[in-house]
Amino acid sequence: MADTRVTVDLPVPSCALAIGAHPDDVEFGCGATFAKWAAAGCRIVHVICTDGSKGTWDPDLDLDALVALREEEQRAASRALGGDGTVEFLGRVDGELTSDLEARGLVAAAIRRHRPDVVLGHDPWKPYRLHPDHRHAGFLCVEGVVAARDPHFFPEQGLAPHRPSAILLFEADEVNHVESATGESLAARWAGLEAHASQYETTHFSGVSQEDPLAGFRRREREKLAADGAHAGLPLGEAFHRIDET
Repeated sequence: MADTRVTVDLPVPSCALAIGAHPDDVEFGCGATFAKWAAAGCRIVHVICTDGSKGTWDPDLDLDALVALREEEQRAASRALGGDGTVEFLGRVDGELTSDLEARGLVAAAIRRHRPDVVLGHDPWKPYRLHPDHRHAGFLCVEGVVAARDPHFFPEQGLAPHRPSAILLFEADEVNHVESATGESLAARWAGLEAHASQYETTHFSGVSQEDPLAGFRRREREKLAADGAHAGLPLGEAFHRIDET
């Protein structure tokens, strides 16, 4: 049964900016939403906090080459979702992200430059979250919004303050908003996720015991979107905690 306290479908923003801990986190968290909005004319922007250098199980892999590949994959994912490949990489080492003042300034600067109506990111308050990068990226999201909106934070940037109208936190523990997903936005979400081919073994296909791992991955992702959509009585959706008082 749908929760009547859950809102559905924001008006399409003119610009939306999503902050992910690693390449592929935005596609997992809000890929269908980004694709839906991009198809309706929204400019989508990715901010990726870490270099993704831990995204392999091969101890002998050239990590510099992996970082370059993951950047290339992330730009391709942006285009698969309907964007123009605009991605800002903060370049922090994978697994070593902290929500420090310097990183907060970088996020605030990105928000001030792109001036998004909606900012999306990890829910930093999700209980029992294991990966520290996701937690710190979530704090950088909300703390970056606070810094971007007020003129006395980082005045040396020389950028005008900007206050988005809403924050949507994905991987939310307390869901209060769902963005509907259609067949077209679902297909774009898959294309965005599958652009991260370097992650098939470690992330996408991990735990998928299917003869066709890609089909198993898509089925698992569809089941997740069905569970998310159920919060609002929708067949498919992406679930968030929505914050309007930014």
